[in-house]
Amino acid sequence: MTADQRAHILQATYVCVARHGLARTTVEDVARQASVSRATVYRYFPGGRAQLQRDAVAWEAGRFLDRLAAATVGATGLEDLLVAALLFAHRAVAEHEVLQKMLETEPETLLAQLSLGGGALVAFIKGWLAPHVAAAPLAPGVTAELAEDYLARMMLSFISAEGQWDLADAGQVAMLVRTQFLAGILARD
Repeated sequence: MTADQRAHILQATYVCVARHGLARTTVEDVARQASVSRATVYRYFPGGRAQLQRDAVAWEAGRFLDRLAAATVGATGLEDLLVAALLFAHRAVAEHEVLQKMLETEPETLLAQLSLGGGALVAFIKGWLAPHVAAAPLAPGVTAELAEDYLARMMLSFISAEGQWDLADAGQVAMLVRTQFLAGILARD
């Protein structure tokens, strides 16, 4: 089994989801799009359609998180990192055609798929935040583990529902990060 073949099938799944939606994409659609047999798809995804859907969502989430990490590589300090991450994530989600189509046409399917992998997303974000949290002056009683978990969950919740904040406005995002994300976890001067 090669990683390239698996990625090729996942890319084909992405194309099919863009065309048909997640709920209507079949193994046959993916095999046809990838120019492989159904047996090849099942060799890489023995759980069939359900595994293909889960893995395609996880694959695309991983690609998103890789771009997020690249977009924030120059951040200095935890606050700067969180501001850059929220600005990038908001823009990326708003511009993601497949995600927007799914949110419009089948939000329950997408949310179910994302919640299945939610623990993995939180774990990835916590790992990405870890060196920045370790360098930050935490308030008494706040452990790095608690801070990472809190910040990861806050990021995910605001990416999906910005509430009263305009996540396209750097000033508002900076205020949000200072008042909602960091106020309770950083030591006061």
